[in-house]
Amino acid sequence: MAWGILKNEEDYQKAIARTMEIFHAAANSLEEDELALLLLLVKDYEEKYIHLPPVSLIDIIKLKMEENGMKAKDLETIIGSKGHVSSILSGRRDITLKMAIKLKEHFHIPADLFLQAV
Repeated sequence: MAWGILKNEEDYQKAIARTMEIFHAAANSLEEDELALLLLLVKDYEEKYIHLPPVSLIDIIKLKMEENGMKAKDLETIIGSKGHVSSILSGRRDITLKMAIKLKEHFHIPADLFLQAV
């Protein structure tokens, strides 16, 4: 198939299906070139038309806590007192720079997520 700019959902779904078919294409094959083109086309379509809802930093921290089997009390060594932890997780208090550094290091959260929260 001759690929061009993906203009609608049907084109996008066809491109995704073909991408999945040839994802493990052998190196230096025609399919490898087709895969590279499809990945660019899919990325372009997604950037233009697919928008994910924003996620708050607190939601990310809570998700990381859940993934690690942590409770609020487990954050006391990172954030501070029980009251501080409660205030942060409820959104009543902002995360300080010192807390952000500790949370970033503990959960391996990209630093730019903390900058977006400011």
